[in-house]
Amino acid sequence: MRDLAFVAFIAGLLALGLKRPFLFVLAYIYVDTVSPQRLSYFLLNSIPLSLIIALLAMGGWALTDRKDGTGFSVRQGLLLVLLAYAGMTTLYADFPVDAAEKWDPAWKTIVFAVFLPFTLRTKLRIEAVLLFLTLSAASIVIVGGIKTALGGGGYGVLNLMVDNNSGLYESSTISTVAIALIPIILWLSRFGTIFPPDWRVKTFAGALIFACLLMPIGTEARTGLVCIALLGVLMLRDTKRRFLYIAGAGLLGVAAIPFLPSSFTSRMDTIQGFQADQSAGTRLAVWAWTWDYAQHHPFGGGFGAYRSNHIQVQMTNTQSAGEVQVVTTQTEADEARAYHSAYFEMLGEQGFPGLAMFLLINAIGLVRMEMIRRRYRKREGEEAWIAPLATALQHFQLVYMTGEAFVGIAYQSFGWLVFATAIGFDAWLVRREKAARKAGAPFASKLAAGPSLLAN
Repeated sequence: MRDLAFVAFIAGLLALGLKRPFLFVLAYIYVDTVSPQRLSYFLLNSIPLSLIIALLAMGGWALTDRKDGTGFSVRQGLLLVLLAYAGMTTLYADFPVDAAEKWDPAWKTIVFAVFLPFTLRTKLRIEAVLLFLTLSAASIVIVGGIKTALGGGGYGVLNLMVDNNSGLYESSTISTVAIALIPIILWLSRFGTIFPPDWRVKTFAGALIFACLLMPIGTEARTGLVCIALLGVLMLRDTKRRFLYIAGAGLLGVAAIPFLPSSFTSRMDTIQGFQADQSAGTRLAVWAWTWDYAQHHPFGGGFGAYRSNHIQVQMTNTQSAGEVQVVTTQTEADEARAYHSAYFEMLGEQGFPGLAMFLLINAIGLVRMEMIRRRYRKREGEEAWIAPLATALQHFQLVYMTGEAFVGIAYQSFGWLVFATAIGFDAWLVRREKAARKAGAPFASKLAAGPSLLAN
């Protein structure tokens, strides 16, 4: 029955795409994020669904979409260079079979991220992509939030619809994405036009944000707690009553402590006492190994290079027995441990050139969103939504990049889709400003006269 529901929804979306090809792009976002083929028992899991819909989206754009004013941004060029370089490292990878396995989803992720900005020719299309990204992730977050609220959470225990530890179904990844999405959810609840912001939209947005905040609790992922702290600081920048905000956030945090499960608080305590936590100690050892590996392999070892690591971790545990403290040490050996960091992932697999390109792409995105935010922050009327969207996308990226420091998601498609949306948003603003200058008309009037979401 569940298979039939997925097939019916996807078939309906694709049927609408025959009339409005941009809907193929939205269908791809849904399939790539939710991965219904993993949730399906037999109807969808035997066909390359993502690839088929991606080809439909690209073909629909090539055949029917307008191309006037279409440009190629610096970030898109850097993404292609990174893709070519990753392909080169795959050819001489330390582990060719494993490298080829990771290369397959990686090149598809980057190619679609380069393609997506070309399709974002209207404000409503940009909003539609953000809405589909949010609702697709929400289908996972809501399930996790409900299970957490009912007491079904736990590290490595929370089941997010499928027993699969990849994509957004991995605990630290969904915790990072859930917290990073909160600024975008707030923007949609204020400036959305597909679902006008009435009490129903605001209620749903509030409930979804609550579910997002529950994800680090349900998954017991320490990464999520770090992301929450950063988001709280970032939101302080645009808060008018800062002292009231700080006091309210502090009181809310203190009030929530008694309701948190003991397993969650115990795991969060290991952030300070990482010497006694095997997971944290192993992670630090892998990072040290990766840095040393990069000194001898500056151009990287290709995808899966971490499989050659052999590490030893010395664990220190301190226990109190009355007035006496007993300190015990134990050495743990491990091998082929994953990076648990996107930055060390890039360093180990694509070396210093790959890491440099990865950081440069992210840095340009942050700077561009800041420039847009400052330029449009005092605009009103038809332009009032621009600066808040730039802020939301920038906050998403900062929180996501923070989560990436502790999760190996350098090629996670969801993050790249949001970054690609930011590129398309930036390019759309540039095109509009150029058109307005040529016509000698105010930018606001051009916005008001813009085409509809699905117009070709």
